[in-house]
Parts: sequence; structure tokens; C-alpha cells
Amino acid sequence: MPPTLASLVHHSALKLTVRAGGDRLDVPVRWAHVSELADPVPYMEGGELLLITALKLDAEDPQAMRRYVKRLAGAGVVGLGFAVGVNYEEIPKALVDAAEEAGLPLLEVPRRTPFLAISKAVSAAIAADQYRAVTAGFAAQRELTRQALTDGPEGLLAALASQVDGWAALYDASGAVVAAAPEWAGRRAARLTADVERLRDRPAPASAVVGGPEHSDHDDRVELHSLGTGRRPRAALAVGTASALGTAERYAVHSAIALLTLTTERSRSLHAAEQRLGAAVLRMLLAGEPDHARAVAGDLYGSLLDAPFRVIVAEAPHGAGDALGALAEVVESAAARSGEAVLVVPEGERLVVLGADEGKAVLACGNHAATLEQARAAGTVREGGEEDHLVVGLSAPSGPIAAAAAYKQAEQALSVARRRGRVLVEHEQLAAGSVLPLLADDAVKAFADGLLRALREHDATGRGDLVASLRAWLSRHGQWDAAAADLGVHRHTLRYRMRRVEEILGRSLDDPDVRMELWLALKATSPE
Repeated sequence: MPPTLASLVHHSALKLTVRAGGDRLDVPVRWAHVSELADPVPYMEGGELLLITALKLDAEDPQAMRRYVKRLAGAGVVGLGFAVGVNYEEIPKALVDAAEEAGLPLLEVPRRTPFLAISKAVSAAIAADQYRAVTAGFAAQRELTRQALTDGPEGLLAALASQVDGWAALYDASGAVVAAAPEWAGRRAARLTADVERLRDRPAPASAVVGGPEHSDHDDRVELHSLGTGRRPRAALAVGTASALGTAERYAVHSAIALLTLTTERSRSLHAAEQRLGAAVLRMLLAGEPDHARAVAGDLYGSLLDAPFRVIVAEAPHGAGDALGALAEVVESAAARSGEAVLVVPEGERLVVLGADEGKAVLACGNHAATLEQARAAGTVREGGEEDHLVVGLSAPSGPIAAAAAYKQAEQALSVARRRGRVLVEHEQLAAGSVLPLLADDAVKAFADGLLRALREHDATGRGDLVASLRAWLSRHGQWDAAAADLGVHRHTLRYRMRRVEEILGRSLDDPDVRMELWLALKATSPE
């Protein structure tokens, strides 16, 4: 531990005597400084033991001493050493009273103890403390390395928590807690997810300190550190302690960061190899070779091909690749936490994912898309930003034999999502329910307006009601009497109006394709 006023008082060679502030001797001493200036405060940094002989002080003036001591205490000076037998045979009462009043420890330095001896004692104690901290740091580094090699990240976290006398937690790329030590720290660490997410938005390496009243009823101090060397951190470390870290604890934290970063980067290389294998499996599935795909997948992806899966195709334009990277991290992290297999293949401006039907990976993709959808609706996503460009298509459940069809379904859903300005569209939403929602597409509306424009312009002149008549006739499947009754006109009047429709459009109503296009046009422009 660093030197304190108490350790200097108990130093047998210094022979110091406490004259005031005896209840405050446990304060650390950062340095011993000699100054005979009437006002040495401008040259103080705080934490010093100031040594004086009162050469330029009227140490017997109570008012002067109160002002002098008050300024020293305000500047963070932790103690005052007064040499007797030089200018004063004993410490003046005015200075003793002022020190007692301000609560500043006052030490009497005998004539036979030079100030240099006190400075050397402080310096030696500081050096010894630093040496102990470095030695302890190296010991901690060896222990952390041993734990990392034998027990992995969990063992490393346990060793780190012991070293700092606190707790430690590891987060994955999505901000979820992967491991924590001691066990109770998992709940505490989970409450810092928002802080971890903010840290991930900063280029690595990055760190932050959180804690205090803003974090529920906890007042511990927590340091957050990003892990990884890429633009987007792949993990984060949290270290919680009751107070600021000392030198030895700081060594331990830095060692843990280095070891976890090495683990992260090694995992990155393995992850790249897995992606290359996954790309080969995907190509075989799409080529209609499920047996070959299963053989190549082996234990890594084999379980994924043994049950129904869904195909996800996500797309982001060039320059917005981080949106795809963020989605990949969300999907992979969810799969890792649940222990399920997931195949993730980057394809330039696209990302292809095979995930178990009703699995955590597919669910996480849907939740991520829903969050982006809400952010867009609320206007909290920066227009033109990476997230503003992400579109995702999700296939129906499928199997290895129908993988190519599932991929096509995901592409179709992706195309609809892009046209509608949605983040995610499921193919099942397109295959079920009514076709009418598809007519909301702007291109369909433009076609419908163009097809019916001549009829609406005719009706606007007051020369008939061709649009309403056409709607009634089509809704009655060409039954003249029923349609005429709906309109309240004679059937001959309706026949005349339909001939006018054919003349104006230049198209025959006997053609079923023409009737279909006109009906869809009416629905697209006025669906009621």
C-alpha cells in the first residue's frame, strides 16, 4: 500500500511527533515537498506532505496561520511537517490551533531529522508500493493466463473477479451476457446492456465508466471495455468494484482485456472458416444436392439439415454493410446462446441465413427487424443511415430437398419488402390472405390510374356514370339484369354504357384478361 502519514510517524528513523490532526493519519502521501513560500498553493497538486521551517511566515499570528492552513487544506495538502530548532524552538500555538481547527495533520520534525530523510522515506515507500503492484500484476497475469488456458473465459472471469475484489462479466456482440463471476453478478451485468450497446457504437478500443444512482440501487463502479480489433467490437468486458482500481488491479484488468481480445480474434478466424464451409453447404443445397451438402455439413451444420429450417435473405446497398454485419451478429449470438446451429453466408450486398424453424436465430432476426421498423416509424433512425437501407425476406419452413424453392421465396419476400419500404416481409404473409394488399404498390396504382383515366374524364363531363356501371357489371359477373337493378337503371341503358366503355378503352369486355385488369384497377384505385 502507498505511504501514509501514520507510516511516516511510525518510521523509527524519522522521530516525527503528531501535534494536530491525529485522527487523520491514515491518508496516503503522494509526495513530500519543501517550500518556504508564503503561499505555496499554486505549486501543489494535492496529496503532498508539505515541509516548512516558517522562514517567511509569521507563525505566531493566529489570523495569518488560519488563512495559511485553510489554503493548504483546500489545495489537498494532506499534512504539514514543521521543523523545530531552526526558526522556532517549538511549533507556535497559533499554527497548532489553526491546524486543529482545519483538521490538517501537523507533524513536528526534530532538528536532527533533515527534510531530505523524510523525502527519501516517502520516495522509497512509493517505489516499494509500485514494485509490489507490478509484481502482483505479473502474478495476476500468470494466473489469468492459466485460467484462460484451462477453463476458458469463465475461468478467466472468476480469476479476475478475485483479483479486483469485485465482479466481472463478458458480453457478446449483441450486448447479451455470455458469462459472469461470481454467479450473482449475471443479473447486475444484464442491467448494463444499454451501456454496452452505446460502447459498441464507438470504434475499438473503447472504454467507459458507469455506476452510481443512475443504475438502480447499485452504487458500485463499473468499467466497460470493448474487445476486438475491428471497426465493430465483437465483445465487451465489464468489471465492477466498490472503488477505483489500484495499480495491481489495473494490471489484472489490462491482462484480461488482452487475453479476451486474443480469444476474440482467434474466434474471428475460426468464424471466417466456418462461413466458407457454410457457403459451400449453401451452394450444394441450392444446386439440388442435399446429400452432398449433408456430408460436408458434418457435425457443424448437420443438425440444421435434420429439421425444418427457414431461409433469410437480407440486403443492404454498397456502403451500408454494417447493417448486414449487425444482423449477422444478432442472429449468431442468439443461436450461440441457445446452442442451435445457424448457417450465415455473406454475399456482397446480401446476407443469407439458414436457421431452424421456430428457432432463436429466426426469432432474433424478426425482433431486430421489428425494432428497426419501430425506430423508422418514430423517426429515430438516421435517414440514409445504414439501418435505413436494410431489407429482409423470410421463407416458409422448408427442408434440404426444397432449399432452392425456399431461397426463391425469401427473394420474393425481399422484393416486396423493398417496394413497400418495410424492413422484413415473410413469404407466408404473401401466400395467405387476400391479394388486395398487394394492390397498394405504387406501380399498380399508376397502372390503374392510367387504365381508368379516360372513363373518369368522360364521367366528369356529366355524360354518364361509366366507372360505377363498369364496377356493378363486373361485380355481377356480366349479369345484365342484376347489375342494372343494382344501379337502378334499365338493362338497355347498362348495355349502352358498356359499349361506350369498350369504345373509349378500345378493348373488348368479352376478353377475360381485360375484365380481370379492369376489376383489379378498380380495386387498386377505390377498393371499397
